[in-house]
Amino acid sequence: MFRSVLAVADFRWLWAGEALSQAGDQLARVALAVLVFQRTSSPALTALSYALTFVPTLIGGALLGWVADRVARRTVMVVCDLSRALLVAAMAVPGMPLPVLYLLLVAVTLLGGPFRAAQQALLPDLLSGELYVSALALRGMTIQSAQLAGFACGGVLVAALTPYWALVVDALTFVASALLVRTGVHHPAAISPPSSWAPPSGPPPAGPRPSSSNPHSSAARSLRASRRSAAGSVRAGVRVVFGDPAVRALAVLSWLAGFYVVPEGLAAPYAAAIGTGTVGVGLLMAADPAGSVLGAFVLARWIPEHLRPRLLGLLAVLAGLPLLVCAVQPSLLVSLAALALSGALAQAYQTQDTASLARAVPSAGRAQVMGIVVSGLVTVQGVGVMVAGLLADLIGTPLTIGLAGLSGIAVGVPAALSWHRVMRRSEPGPRESNR
Repeated sequence: MFRSVLAVADFRWLWAGEALSQAGDQLARVALAVLVFQRTSSPALTALSYALTFVPTLIGGALLGWVADRVARRTVMVVCDLSRALLVAAMAVPGMPLPVLYLLLVAVTLLGGPFRAAQQALLPDLLSGELYVSALALRGMTIQSAQLAGFACGGVLVAALTPYWALVVDALTFVASALLVRTGVHHPAAISPPSSWAPPSGPPPAGPRPSSSNPHSSAARSLRASRRSAAGSVRAGVRVVFGDPAVRALAVLSWLAGFYVVPEGLAAPYAAAIGTGTVGVGLLMAADPAGSVLGAFVLARWIPEHLRPRLLGLLAVLAGLPLLVCAVQPSLLVSLAALALSGALAQAYQTQDTASLARAVPSAGRAQVMGIVVSGLVTVQGVGVMVAGLLADLIGTPLTIGLAGLSGIAVGVPAALSWHRVMRRSEPGPRESNR
């Protein structure tokens, strides 16, 4: 399964670079939290530093994602990596004033938007069909494994290296990622403004072909016309995300992560509420990533390709159910099982959601649309944690986590039904199927 994916040299180097930078990012999050708390003793400012590693990505992806539709996507990723390396190296200068540190962090996070847009747009050009979904599953497992390693080892490494040197290590991982992408990825996917859009070559993918993949649809026409200006690209991307039924449903389902990430952000107060100690905090934070690794593996290994799009909406809704258990303050073991199950379901549907989204959007404007959706995904996680923290002060952490799960279900059901309608419309009728 994964051996076939890693046999594609371009993806192998792209994946290796991302794995390095993900590990460095996790280390940097721990280092920043320690550094800010050491200098301010303020939980609020410490939480702000964590949120700033998520929220500004929305602006970067929405306003700068168009760059990856105009410039070679490999070049976009390399430039973003090198720029982030310089910015993180500046953050590692001892005595950097806190406002400047926050500005540098915002700039680093902004550059994550176009990087992810270029990466997500390039992957379907490197891989297709089953290989593409397997690649997404492998990426998901890698990212979650990096989080697990960060939670397990981040504090120890930061204590051994000091926060400043931990940031230097993060800067070096960006340099390494840039070198791996530049030397190992030979498919630059240079995009030039086309006079007309043509459907992607190769066999049709499994599942529905939503309206935006039709060259005569309004979404395709919007993306084609938008190539004339950057502002037009942004406006067209927003119109596709919120105007095309298939893309809108997939975007909303993806953004449910804003609810499902809440237990991770509230692990410390939840551990106190159920009567466990510091070890319990680490276990609670690791439960979701551990379940996510399992969910991605099960999806790629045992769920047939033709069933995955049909299960997408159901899995997205079911991911909220285990969080309801946390509202009654169960034991640590029950809590760990609930969070792991939620993480497994969430990662499985997110993997298929990304694959379906890439297939639903014409290649000419894919980076812009993916930039908006993926950046929105990162942003809602930061916003979700901040809002949940405020709510937990009012009603308690266990109820807040349970309410997050219930809210995810309430928002997810209409989106899942909308996706189901798209799937049904895409199915061939009796006459067509008999031909």
